[in-house]
Amino acid sequence: MNQISRFVVSVDGEDLISFEQAATITQTSVTVIERFSSLGLIEPEGVMLRPQDVTRIMQIIRLRQDLGLNLIGASMVLEMAQEIAQLKSQVEALRKNSEQ
Repeated sequence: MNQISRFVVSVDGEDLISFEQAATITQTSVTVIERFSSLGLIEPEGVMLRPQDVTRIMQIIRLRQDLGLNLIGASMVLEMAQEIAQLKSQVEALRKNSEQ
């Protein structure tokens, strides 16, 4: 019997993942992923997720388990970490420009 794999790709050529696949990958449920979406913790493309959304789900779950943070607190930690990484990158770029 032949099995057909379905791959969904965004307009930008990025692989997209269904809520069901994401639930399996993150060992949660579709209901949890839908809640994350309704709270704005992830930004699905229709009913599909980008790989970075799945990573974010795993990070939120880990912060909740390890640090006992609520959903919004975990989201804020991730946003601050992203801002810090961007600022570090900008500082590094400025250093390189000033050395030239």
